[in-house]
Amino acid sequence: MHIHILGICGTFMGGIALLARAAGHRVTGCDANVYPPMSTQLESQGITLTEGYAAAQARLAPDLFVIGNAISRGNPLLEEILDRGLPFVSGPQWLADNILHGKWVLAVAGTHGKTTTSSLLAWILEDAGLDPGFLIGGVPGNFGVSARLTDSPFFVIEADEYDTAFCDKRSKFVHYRARTAILNNLEFDHADIFPDLAAIETQFHHFVRTLPRSGLIIANAAEPSLERVLERGCWTPVEWFNSAAGWNLADKGAEGAFAVNLGGGEIGRMRRLPLAGAHNRANALAAVAAARHAGVPPAAALAALERFRGVKRRLELRGVARGVMVYDDFAHHPTAIAATIAGLRQQVGTGRILAVLEPRSNTMKLGVMKAQLPASLQAAELTFCYAANLGWDAHGALAPLGARAAVFEDLSVLVAAVARAARSGDHVLVMSNAGFGGVHDKLLQALSTS
Repeated sequence: MHIHILGICGTFMGGIALLARAAGHRVTGCDANVYPPMSTQLESQGITLTEGYAAAQARLAPDLFVIGNAISRGNPLLEEILDRGLPFVSGPQWLADNILHGKWVLAVAGTHGKTTTSSLLAWILEDAGLDPGFLIGGVPGNFGVSARLTDSPFFVIEADEYDTAFCDKRSKFVHYRARTAILNNLEFDHADIFPDLAAIETQFHHFVRTLPRSGLIIANAAEPSLERVLERGCWTPVEWFNSAAGWNLADKGAEGAFAVNLGGGEIGRMRRLPLAGAHNRANALAAVAAARHAGVPPAAALAALERFRGVKRRLELRGVARGVMVYDDFAHHPTAIAATIAGLRQQVGTGRILAVLEPRSNTMKLGVMKAQLPASLQAAELTFCYAANLGWDAHGALAPLGARAAVFEDLSVLVAAVARAARSGDHVLVMSNAGFGGVHDKLLQALSTS
């Protein structure tokens, strides 16, 4: 079958392309911006890419168009598909019908930590010999790819609450028919499509309604929003983590060792988790609990996690210049920003952290979270905010940080300011949910020549 994918260079749709190619389909696709690394990853798999959405692409005459959720009415190719009555389907629906059907799906949902927790879970299953397939919104270091198709019954998926397509405004995860579900956390985000937290809770409850009685929910007891979701009706067993009566962690000596407890009894220990921050320890705990449902003993899961190699764009060290370390992280929501800075602080102790932030997500561009930004950045010594085309007053929003924060609308000026301020031993933490204009390499170059 020939499949043509609209929006193919997005992380999710690019993953679908790789899975479709592995399943034996001929795959082509288009996107508004065809650029590395996704473009090179796809082209290396024999997938032909087209820049833009010209209506003439309908003449490729594929058997099916697969539509990403970034494609809206008014898109020339989409309008041509609709006018001509050509066959199309959303990405999540195609995935459910062609890849996930008949699989034991382990889905990781939540506002934060989906990529890291999915990567941890996939690695635990891999280390246990279960050979899972997966589709993750990042690249786990233990695999080197974001998506993989195997003959295993197990499939790990990052279960996003964002909407499905122009024609289906349900969250993506309702299509996945999960058997094991992690509900990691839940707070307000995606202000471009959800009016409030209650609307997101409704989508999470739609997800819960799809889970079987023979399945398992791993839920974060520290999140009142998740309690509200499950109080609306739940037909699946629930195991809580971050709970004294359920799954919890206990520190055991120095250097990050901890014990994993379940129901008041210790069931395993870990010498060191190679990820910084309390949020990542919670992510690991949820992954261990989910893997147990798939048959992996907790002790084996904990041993696997000591060999976890991290995830690209999650506190990823991009380089060192003039004694200054430059990191890349996907954080873009105030909660994630605060957690990321706290995780780096745990690593660097009293070393200075210079936060370089691009508030680029739809929620941040709308200014919905601007009041929470100063508190989320409080633990950084200096903050450099890139505010080009932001639409709200970043200077005013960051005023509580005083002279510790500066706002820039020119990326080159921001880079020069960071290079001037940084000194040997500093840690420059770049946070954005996009490429940020290649700022990481620009910072390393500026540091090297200053």
